Amino acid sequence: MATVHRQGSGAGWPKTSPQYNTKYVTASSLTLSRTISLYPLTNYTFGTKEPLYEKDPSVQARFQRMREDFARMGMRRSVEGVLLVHEHGLPHVLLLQLGTTFFKLPGGELKQGEDEVDGLKRLMTETLGRQDGVQHDWVIEDTIGNWWRPNFEAPQYPYIPAHITKPKEHKKLFLVQLPEKALFAVPKNYKLVAAPLFELFDNSPGYGPIISSLPQALSRFNFIYM
Repeated sequence: MATVHRQGSGAGWPKTSPQYNTKYVTASSLTLSRTISLYPLTNYTFGTKEPLYEKDPSVQARFQRMREDFARMGMRRSVEGVLLVHEHGLPHVLLLQLGTTFFKLPGGELKQGEDEVDGLKRLMTETLGRQDGVQHDWVIEDTIGNWWRPNFEAPQYPYIPAHITKPKEHKKLFLVQLPEKALFAVPKNYKLVAAPLFELFDNSPGYGPIISSLPQALSRFNFIYM
C-alpha cells in the first residue's frame, strides 16, 4: 500500500521506497497498480434517521432462519461495502457501531437472484442513504474479499474448507469509492465511526476476523489523499 498526498512534501503512511518502481508495469496489467482517492473525514456530514434493526432477535434465531432459507433457496449471498476516508494523515475505514463492542460494515443479505453490485447499492442506501430524496451515486470500485460460512455457526473463512461441499453463506466485500463530499443518514441505534487501519490490523478480538483482515486486503491499493 502506498499513500500519496496531493499537496505538500509527499509524506504519508506508509512510506514509499525508491527501490521499488513500475518499470515492468504496462497498460495491460492495470490491476498491478490501482489508485484510490481518499477524502478527509471532515468533508462528510452525518445526520440521523429512524433505527435500523436486525431481522433476527438473537444469534440463535439468525442461524435458525439461515437453516430455513438454505432449505428453500440454498446458500445465502451477502455483500458489504468498505468506505475509506483519511484523518491525521492515515487511512480510516467507516464502521457501524452497535453498543460498545460490536462493529460491522454496511451491507447485508442479497435477495434471491439479485445482482451483487445492485444489491450492495440498495443495502448501502437503506443503511446510510439520505432522507431528503437525494439519491447517493454509490461507486463500487473493486472486490477486495470473499468469505464463506461452512456451517450454521459463527465462524467464517476466506476460503472453503476442504471437507465442505455446500457452504451456507458466501460474503463478498467491495471497495466503495466515496465522492468528495456527501451527507450520510445514520440509523439512531448505530454510530458511524472511523477506525484507522493500524487499529484494525491483527485485532480479531476487537473487530472480528473479517474487519481485522482489511489492512491486508487493502494493501494492494495506492491511496491518494485529496
